[in-house]
This record gives sequence, structure tokens and C-alpha cells, in this order.
Amino acid sequence: MNLNRRHFFSSAALLGATSAFGERSAFAAGSGTSARSVLKEAADPKYKIQNKGIKHTLMGWCWKPMEIMELARHAKEIGLLGIEGIDRKYYPEVKALGLDISLVGSHGFGNGPCNPKYREEVIAKLSDAIEVASNVGCKKVITFTGMRFEGMDPEKAAKECVEVWKTVLPAAEKKGITLVLEHLNSRDSSHPMKGHPGYFGDDVDFCVDLIKRVGSPNFKLLFDIYHVSIMNGDVIRRIRNHREYIGHIHTAGNPGRGELDENQEIHYPAVIRALVESGYNDFVAHEFIPTWSDPILALRHAAMVCDV
Repeated sequence: MNLNRRHFFSSAALLGATSAFGERSAFAAGSGTSARSVLKEAADPKYKIQNKGIKHTLMGWCWKPMEIMELARHAKEIGLLGIEGIDRKYYPEVKALGLDISLVGSHGFGNGPCNPKYREEVIAKLSDAIEVASNVGCKKVITFTGMRFEGMDPEKAAKECVEVWKTVLPAAEKKGITLVLEHLNSRDSSHPMKGHPGYFGDDVDFCVDLIKRVGSPNFKLLFDIYHVSIMNGDVIRRIRNHREYIGHIHTAGNPGRGELDENQEIHYPAVIRALVESGYNDFVAHEFIPTWSDPILALRHAAMVCDV
């Protein structure tokens, strides 16, 4: 059959429109597949997590100024299993509600182990976080490389990081705690929490190399899908290639760090499906900054999109 170029693309466009209409119709009819639609209009105000492919959690700071326990109650009702990125004073109340603390904070991304002047500070804060995590029943503590500085030797800085992490890992291993190194993007300078210009660990493959150098099963990668999309791309292939080193996941839409909807470029249903197929069944934290008028509907929609 001979098809000219214009006819081919006209047919393709019609097929795409038909598929989109079918997806909307299927969602309205209650189809399980379409429950993972990224369309904003598909957000179901009554949706609750149905599957157990991953453990949904969320980063509390994103929903400020909402009161933490109000947010936690919404998360529990939707079917999330945990919360992170909140003040430690809320830990007992969150646990009493039936949610896990999915990740304990430590030294922050600014003062990191790549800079020798922060070495003792980082060791002290990581050691404290390991103790807190153990006491609250959390299995993970976050860590970062820190920021580049004037006169920095990259290889020496990498060695500094590895030495610091090896210093605190015996305590983590003894208590069954995993340190997770977060890769951050250094490209987006539009907002302090959308990007981190100057961050040393801004290449996810380099972060994996650091993890290999540390060489402990209790030292893993915090694979932030948003940051990886910005800095490296090829998200699904990297999930598959780095699976054995991945210990935690964060989500957000790119660009903008907003909802996981059709206004950003990452197709989360496929990414989460690939993650589950790789054997990962641990926490996935929603760390986007809501822009919708109803931020809880945005959270519910994210849970729906990633419910595989």
C-alpha cells in the first residue's frame, strides 16, 4: 500500500486522538488500566491505592503550609504507608496513626562530606540520624555529597565522601539502617528546591560509582526520578542498569517539579512499572510541589498514576 507523508501523519493524529478519548472513556467506566492515566481531568477525588507493587510515601515539606498531621491523615486515607521530610517531633504521632517514617534526614545537601571542613559535622549528624532511625523503626537515612567549592579536587573530594560514609557505616550496619545517597540536579536555578547549582553529586552514574567504592549493602542510591530526568535522562534504562544499587525513590514532574500529570515530560506509569518489574518494591516518595487548587487531590492523583 502506498501512503503519502501527509496521509500517514493525518492518520496517526486521528489514532492518537481516538486513543486519548478511549483512555478518558475507560477511566470513566472504571477500567483498572486507565486508573493510571496522567490526565489531570482523570484525578478521582475518591481514589485509594489498590496495588502493592510499591510502598507509597510522601515528602512532607512539599505540602507546606498544610499542618503535618492533617497531611498525614489524608495520606493514610488514600492508602500511603509512610511519610518523610517532616520535623522529628511529629514522629510519635505519625507512628501512632499507623504510618511509617520512610526516611530520616541528616546533614542536608549544603554541608556535605566532599568538603573536609564539614567532615566532623556530617559524621555527627549522620550518627545521630542513624540512632533516631533505629529508635523510630525507620530503615533509611538520607545523605548527600555536598556542594563544590573553590579549589576543589574532584577525586580528592570523592575520597573524602567515601571515607566519611565508611566511618559511620558500621553503626548503620549494626542497626540494620541503610544510608541512601541522593543525586540532585544542578541545572534548574529557578527555585531553591527545584535545582541545586554547584551540587557535587549531580551525575547519577557518578553517584553509583561512589556507592561501589563504599562497597556496603547498607549504602545505596536515592534515585530521584525528577533529578535524573533533568541531568541524565534515559530514566527507565538507568533504573534497570542501577537496580542493585537503588535503595529509595522520589517522584516529581519535569519541568517544574509539579504534579505527575500531562503537563510534564516523564510518563510515570511506564517508569513505575519498569521499577516494579526490576524487582523494587520499597518506598516511592512523592516529592512534587502541588500547583493545583486542591493539593490533596494532586497527591491522590500521583498515587493513582503510580499505583502498579
